[in-house]
Amino acid sequence: MGAPYHQFCPVAKAMELLDERWTLLLVRELVIGSQHFNDLRRGLPRMSPTLLSKRLGQLVRAGIVDKQVDGNDVRYVLTPAGEELRVVVESVGMWGVRWIGNLGDEDLDPKLLMWDMHRNIDHTAVDQPPEVVSFVFDDVRGAARRWWIVIERDDADVCDVDPERPVSVTVTSGLRTLTEIWRGDTTWAQALRTGAVRLDGPSALRRAVPAWFPPTDFARVVRPA
Repeated sequence: MGAPYHQFCPVAKAMELLDERWTLLLVRELVIGSQHFNDLRRGLPRMSPTLLSKRLGQLVRAGIVDKQVDGNDVRYVLTPAGEELRVVVESVGMWGVRWIGNLGDEDLDPKLLMWDMHRNIDHTAVDQPPEVVSFVFDDVRGAARRWWIVIERDDADVCDVDPERPVSVTVTSGLRTLTEIWRGDTTWAQALRTGAVRLDGPSALRRAVPAWFPPTDFARVVRPA
């Protein structure tokens, strides 16, 4: 728990738990559905494993999370009290979309973007899995420049090393552009029309890619004028 505010206000009491660094983002990951430690780490790539363990322990002790152990399988599952935080996470996210719109270069993270996109694939739009989509960020240097998402019938995996499987479509884009598509700041159609994104592959698959990777639910939030 964080330092006490020594106020009887229920907002103050709730924030003694939730306003510590990374805590609400950890709840976000649990709300999205991540349950294993490594999946939580991938959703919070800049959070140290030590701090992640500490925050999970705090949430377990607070009755927000239930730690379920079955042999070597350890899962962290939201309790009913934790599930009630779903609306809090969603409300904060919608407020952020509406009023905190600017993205700095330091906010762009290809690892997190690929992880987010791979776990939100619309599998119903993929006619004949498996499909392998290669992503090339033309403004990123080093190993983080190239990624692959392998789409199976009911699952998907993201790879930072060539999976050595035939590539269906290659998406070439700047990191900021694809992040803005994912957030809903722009659309696939707009980015393709301006040339900010290029798709290479059979025409039917090029047309299908935007449906495979729809933007986050927050993209539907109406922005202020």
